[in-house]
Amino acid sequence: MKGPGTAAGSAAPAGKRRWRCVAAAGAAVALAFFSVVVPLAVLLGLHARFPSMYLVDESAVSVYDGSEGGSWEPIPTEENDTLQVNNTVKEFVLPTPKEWTNTNGSQSDTVIGNISIHPASPIQQDTVLENSSLLNITGTYLRDSFEQGLPGDENGKSCQLEFGSYCLWSVEHEEVMKDFIVKRLKDQLFVARAYYPSIVKLDGMENLSHEMKQNIQEHGHMLSEAISDADLPELHRVNMAKMDQTIAAAKSCDAECTNVEKKLTQLLDMTEDEALFHARQSAYLYRLGVQTLPKSLHCLSMRLTVDYFNASSDMEHSDAEKFGNPAFQHHVIFSTNLLASSMTINSSVINSEESANMVFHLMTDGQNFYAFKNWFIRNSYKGATIRVLNFEYLQMKNLGNGIVDQLSPSEEFRITSNSNALTLNTLTRTEYISMFGHSLFLLPELFTNLKRVIVLEDDTIVQRDLSLLWNLDLKGKVIGAVQFCQVKFHQLRAYLPDFPYNSSSCIWMSGVSIIDLDEWREHDVTGIHHRILEKLRHDTEASWRSAALPAGLLAFQNLIHPIEGQWVQFGLGHDYGLAHGAIKKAAILHYNGNMKPWLELGIHRYKKYWKRYLPRDDVFMMDCNVNP
Repeated sequence: MKGPGTAAGSAAPAGKRRWRCVAAAGAAVALAFFSVVVPLAVLLGLHARFPSMYLVDESAVSVYDGSEGGSWEPIPTEENDTLQVNNTVKEFVLPTPKEWTNTNGSQSDTVIGNISIHPASPIQQDTVLENSSLLNITGTYLRDSFEQGLPGDENGKSCQLEFGSYCLWSVEHEEVMKDFIVKRLKDQLFVARAYYPSIVKLDGMENLSHEMKQNIQEHGHMLSEAISDADLPELHRVNMAKMDQTIAAAKSCDAECTNVEKKLTQLLDMTEDEALFHARQSAYLYRLGVQTLPKSLHCLSMRLTVDYFNASSDMEHSDAEKFGNPAFQHHVIFSTNLLASSMTINSSVINSEESANMVFHLMTDGQNFYAFKNWFIRNSYKGATIRVLNFEYLQMKNLGNGIVDQLSPSEEFRITSNSNALTLNTLTRTEYISMFGHSLFLLPELFTNLKRVIVLEDDTIVQRDLSLLWNLDLKGKVIGAVQFCQVKFHQLRAYLPDFPYNSSSCIWMSGVSIIDLDEWREHDVTGIHHRILEKLRHDTEASWRSAALPAGLLAFQNLIHPIEGQWVQFGLGHDYGLAHGAIKKAAILHYNGNMKPWLELGIHRYKKYWKRYLPRDDVFMMDCNVNP
């Protein structure tokens, strides 16, 4: 009785041990599998289809229903789905042509056809219109080098449609490949390894298989010690020629193609995934660079703020009587960028014939108010009067209408158009359209005693005296501005609310404008603007900022006196093809676009027109190493 019982008892533990071993081995295999697959999935973006590199905090934009009636219904955001990927990258993949998205940042994309609208830095709202009747732009427009789309882009979108001005920047800053030959060697090695298993199985191919094996080993040895072409041995070209001959001989053999096809398809897929990965990574880093305040400018603002509170002297103006005197030339700038706004003012007074008659009203927010005030008290501008105002304080103290609670400077919208609506891979053109922010519609309330003002944006440089612009006869219109007739109202009907408008009217640019405040008050432009906003949903920052486009267009409908295009040269922040002759002739330069002159990523050949007005001996600028 004891014998069988003992045998059974000893067999059970042995069985349990075997199962433990199997379970442990399975767990080890599973752990090894996931340790390899999961990181690859994260790197390749398979879990989120590799979101498309758009920052969420650059601005807020909503995409609206593109029906004829122009109903503005924001679509729920997909931001929560991508937050798990990376806290800094809120949205990766651009919507497909039939998707409508709404992001809590400045970029949101929608495809409607051959025109795409995207607000740019500091607010980058993206929208792509899809309608065959929207735009048909031809002529001498530049062809985008990336218009065939990036590798692996199933939708076939042009690079500019997906990545904006990054595409132009990447072409201009393309680096010379230092590992071109190394990449060729890797390609040869991969093809040889694809053919080798089939060649070994063939009868009478022992010499070829031996030669191929030897070449594979030599290539592997070279590549194990080489990162760039300079690291390769002197005989690498001989080895490349031998491998070419060997591969050619292998291709002439009647080998089984299944394995070769599988390997080459794998190579193609890996190459496309790698190219798309690096393109999107570079686009994200580029966008981060153009929308982040440089450290030196942040330092300058902080140092000036601290110095303002440490200063013991009275830092108030003695020219207060000029502020409300309509006899002087009044210029208004809404800005939170200290250096940019100071360059606009400095260029204006330097090129003015009567700078002592100029008064600049610089409107900023509470965070930058004391830095601005300290800077313009410390620096003189040829007798011109500089008045720094805290918009938030004025709004709380005097206005209090509840419509605009915080500073909202001008917005920029990127418009990308195709010459043919039926195909995306056609001739494309990208422009950056600047539009008044909501704060500028309070001008009559902010300057009750003034009759006329010139509004300048902080990314402009003045090269001529503005007296002619100041004395311009507006012929009963409210505003004088440059019109952009390559885009008209009917092409933007998907973005306009149910509000009367002339479909053939041109859109306009707000880089520089002359405003008759008396006519503004008579036509109640501020009231029109408020009524338009009431028709739009702006319960989020995204929809609020994106509403600047339709509100700015509709509020001034039939109230714009066109300024001659020679006054302003646009495009210095995104267009590499501008002629220096045209730039020198223009009275005002507008750096509209992502590549602002104070950024390292700014277009180098245009920076000199901006940097010539940069102060060189300011102690705070030297301490903060401000040298764009």
